[in-house]
Amino acid sequence: MRDLLFKALRSHGADHVDIRLEERAVTRITYRGASLEEASLLSDSGGCVRALVNGGWGFASFNDIDALEHSVAKAVSEARYSSGDPLALQQREPVEASVTSFPSVNVTQISLEQKKRMLDEYNDIIMSSPRIQSSHILYGDSERVIRYASSDGSYIEQKIPDLSLRLTAIARDGDEVQQSGVSLGTVGDLGPITTLHDRARDVARRAAALLDAQSLKGGEYTVVLDPVLAGVFTHEAFGHLSEADLVYHNPQLRELMVLGRRFGGKHLNIVDDATLPSLRGSYAYDDEGTPGQRTALIHDGVLEGRLHSRETAARMGEPCSGSARAISYRHGPIVRMSNTYIEPGDVSLADMLADIDEGVYVKDWYGGQTSLEMFTFSAGEAYMIRNGEVAEMLRPVVLTGNVFTTLERIDAIGNDLDMNQGGGCGKGGQSPLPVSNGSPHIRISRCVVGGR
Repeated sequence: MRDLLFKALRSHGADHVDIRLEERAVTRITYRGASLEEASLLSDSGGCVRALVNGGWGFASFNDIDALEHSVAKAVSEARYSSGDPLALQQREPVEASVTSFPSVNVTQISLEQKKRMLDEYNDIIMSSPRIQSSHILYGDSERVIRYASSDGSYIEQKIPDLSLRLTAIARDGDEVQQSGVSLGTVGDLGPITTLHDRARDVARRAAALLDAQSLKGGEYTVVLDPVLAGVFTHEAFGHLSEADLVYHNPQLRELMVLGRRFGGKHLNIVDDATLPSLRGSYAYDDEGTPGQRTALIHDGVLEGRLHSRETAARMGEPCSGSARAISYRHGPIVRMSNTYIEPGDVSLADMLADIDEGVYVKDWYGGQTSLEMFTFSAGEAYMIRNGEVAEMLRPVVLTGNVFTTLERIDAIGNDLDMNQGGGCGKGGQSPLPVSNGSPHIRISRCVVGGR
């Protein structure tokens, strides 16, 4: 295959050309209530070509390997028509590599029947729980084999497994409906997913308990976020603002995201790290053949770096972070996060709660949206904090505010970093991309919380 790809890369006449071939095997199992909606095994293969000519990109995808040389010519032709501002990609040394992940219980070696039997047990637990009207279970696993070759002489093979699971319980009492859920994921390792019976019971219990919970009076509170919700906040509200393609093309964002600007206290450090072992957002090489790296985004409260592809790094004159990723051969790589998290501090959760006379403790997440620096997130669970202790459960609440103001108001960072691997990231029509996000518990001195 290597010789075939380099043969297609000869005599193209472009400034840069790269080819990505992909084979993928996918399992999907979905339940809604007592009904099994889907149990499928899918396979897919194809490839794509990118060409750069005088600052313009061309792109062509294909399913038949016999179309490879034609696709190179097509991508080069498109690039000539779309020429833009002059661009010279940052130079790098050619890479030859082969990378394979080896999960302890490889999900690709487990039959569809075995996976379904496991999920049947979880669904039965949820559906048999008191006051539960319905459930929703989404399971997916995949294994991708990616071969990458470029005109600068790089050739990389990677085998990348992935697994994700979402368990949701829906409770009802008359017209009142509440739900609770949990998302999990691994790098293709089924082992941690086989012992979730207690988690399924807890999801059902929380959904039912929410029917009797009281609503919070909306207002500004001291808020403590658990590692899951704090990680989602870090990813959604701040991480996307660190993606250089968004910054480069948005003058307003360029004014906001100036390197050297202070965003928080010296205790605040935010990192994106593709090199962490056994996390869904990790990778050895991105989809441009650049090594995955650790990038400090905020260091000691100051904006220090951002995420780059080779193009955005060249256009902005900053180091390339190896952050160009695509969900499949049908898409070109764009700047994406990997494992994004707030680094731990030295405060225990007990000490964080101790100074709060009245506040709100929020856990997990249900949904949300961002618009530049403004955010709105729905917490999956919420509890009152009274006299330094977590007290009664609340009905779901919504956190809203300005991300920069909120970062400044983080006055305590816990010592209990945890990474959340459930779900996936969406951007530019490419979703879900496997990522991880995380944080210790954090305390925000003043945050607008919407209740009733």
